Amino acid sequence: MTHVPQQDRGGTGRNPGDPRRRRGLARFVCGRRTKWVTLALWLVVIVALAPLASKLTGAQDNDAQSWLPGSAESTKVLDASKDFRDERTPAVVIYAREDGLTRADQRRVSRAAEGIKELRAHGIRGWESTGPVYDRRENPRAAQILVPITMDEDGWEQIAPAVDRIREVSGTSADGLSVHITGPGGTSADFAEAFEGIDSTLLYAAASVVIIALLVTYRSPTLLLVPLFSVIAALLTAQAIVYLLAEHAGLTVNGQSAGILLVLVFGAGTDYALLLVARYREELRRHHDRHEAMAVAVHRAGPAVLASGATVIISLLVLVFAEMNSTSGLGPVCAVGVTLSLLAMLTLFPALLVIVGRWIFWPLIPHEGSREPTEHGMWARIGARISHRPRAVWSVTAIVLAALSLGILQLRAAGLANKDAFTDTQDSVTGQQISARYFPAGSGDPLVIVTDTDRAPAVKRVVAGTEGVVPDSLAVPQGTRRSYEGRTLFEATMTDPSDSAAAKKTVDRVRDAVDAVPGAETLVGGGTAALLDADDASVRDNKLVMPLVLVVVLLVLMVLLRAVVAPLLLIATVVLSYAAALGISALAFRHLFDYAGEDTSYPLFVFVFLVALGIDYNIFLATRIREEARRQGTRPGTRTALAATGAVITSAGLVLAGTFAVLGTLPVTAFAEIGFAVAVGVLLDTFIVRSVLVTSLFLDIGPRIWWPHQLHRQHAERPPTRGALH
Repeated sequence: MTHVPQQDRGGTGRNPGDPRRRRGLARFVCGRRTKWVTLALWLVVIVALAPLASKLTGAQDNDAQSWLPGSAESTKVLDASKDFRDERTPAVVIYAREDGLTRADQRRVSRAAEGIKELRAHGIRGWESTGPVYDRRENPRAAQILVPITMDEDGWEQIAPAVDRIREVSGTSADGLSVHITGPGGTSADFAEAFEGIDSTLLYAAASVVIIALLVTYRSPTLLLVPLFSVIAALLTAQAIVYLLAEHAGLTVNGQSAGILLVLVFGAGTDYALLLVARYREELRRHHDRHEAMAVAVHRAGPAVLASGATVIISLLVLVFAEMNSTSGLGPVCAVGVTLSLLAMLTLFPALLVIVGRWIFWPLIPHEGSREPTEHGMWARIGARISHRPRAVWSVTAIVLAALSLGILQLRAAGLANKDAFTDTQDSVTGQQISARYFPAGSGDPLVIVTDTDRAPAVKRVVAGTEGVVPDSLAVPQGTRRSYEGRTLFEATMTDPSDSAAAKKTVDRVRDAVDAVPGAETLVGGGTAALLDADDASVRDNKLVMPLVLVVVLLVLMVLLRAVVAPLLLIATVVLSYAAALGISALAFRHLFDYAGEDTSYPLFVFVFLVALGIDYNIFLATRIREEARRQGTRPGTRTALAATGAVITSAGLVLAGTFAVLGTLPVTAFAEIGFAVAVGVLLDTFIVRSVLVTSLFLDIGPRIWWPHQLHRQHAERPPTRGALH
């Protein structure tokens, strides 16, 4: 072919059979005039919605009730408690000296208690504080003050300032006297501070990963600006829409879902951009007119990108069937993000590319007639080597992945105690450990029991006699109505730390005991009961949502590939990859990071992200194989598809793995674990499952993999023709 100069004048482009007959979205977004319409529409949307995106943080609901299933007994107790008192979270100020509190220490504690009683700001009910209470020794070594903090609609935002104000009055550790703030209030404040600035932290980290990855992939300092602008446009629009849904449609949004939304938009959006640019660059080498090249690129790559996005969106929406409010809310939030990423990359991104022209690829500008670099590249050589013994390759690969999955035996997804919930040591954790030495370990976070007033004496007797409950701790807390419409509320302290497995067993025993009291209609709640109910709901969600996601993904693949065998094999490879990722992660958590365990929702979140996102790479490869198989047969088409998509899918995998890995920048163990596991799984999908396992399966099975589509009837496959890699 004749080399065309670098200049791109946007000629008429009359290649036979190609874009002049193209219609629909591909034609509209990159037309000579309509590209400007596309850009103008997006600018209007961005200007209108961007101000709302900044309000998403204020719309988050991080209170316990927003996370728990509505049917949980602990949630019912939270609802019933509102009739007796304001919703509140107690903070516990603990003072301790190993060799005994001095008289000066005791005077300091007394002054602090008096000062706390005067506090009114940030929901602190200082006048209802209790204490100081000293440990039961002749020479006390510890004292504690319990301070209730009201939790109104702005409770999450005010908890950290409230604890800071209490700390100002109570003082800090000095001269051998340790001072800490613990209890539910202290723990909530530590979580609030850990999530403070989460959006900016994740934004800068994700943007840095994307910029580095795009520079390495494109080797162009100018080209990366277009996908970065498109991703940020998608993110701002998605955050604004999620804010509107939270404010006006009752969508539950919390720090967890908002953080994952940002990471997902950056990762998925950049992936779609990489895949579209790769095909656009191919077409620029065949077409003089960049508009025509983009129309072909969108027309051919668009269905795979659309199918990939649809798979992720539908899989995420399956989460609405989860019982946990935090999990069911995560699905729509992230689905909005992927939808906007998909829309931006199929409309705004192509329009921007054709507006700026070929120069944006500087210094590696693709000219018409220039050689396609994937023809004889690394992935072409890998495909050739696999084709010699494909059955041996996929067999060994599957065995290795299955062996790695045995690490699942090290998985401890039974929930995280407060002391294990952070990647560093928090003040509330230290305070909880000190408090447990001198006081009942469950003080500050008691059981909350609501029962019929006329049956209350009998209920109190069975609760006091239950193993794990401090017998003389049952009381109606200060500031609480003694009865309301025939119901009574009281609290009971447990002997074990409220976030421990032993405390959860105590909740089960208490619930069994009060259920045996005839006619009492008793509800048992509190912080420990909420943890127990959340664990139980997460286990049920795992059993329900995982199979539904697999069914959804399988159906999408069947529709896309119009086959049965190929989708079943692709699903099997992704499940095997998921198991291997869990196994590797569990081993790393036990022996490398020394994490105590995993949250009960961890397997489900990792599953949804890995299956929905991991299948993307199989979709991109399989659709390209199908396209090439029509022209040259399945086996040579597989080698061609691997050579053509290998580099870009690898880059996309690195971007997605990197963006999820930034969750590890947060000092919260659950986020770090999800980020690590998804990153490991994506890397496995990219380098092992897609490039080796899937490729060797297609090469071994050949045309039969397309059954029942007519492609499975290909018997004699033609060898690749000149230009097949195009």
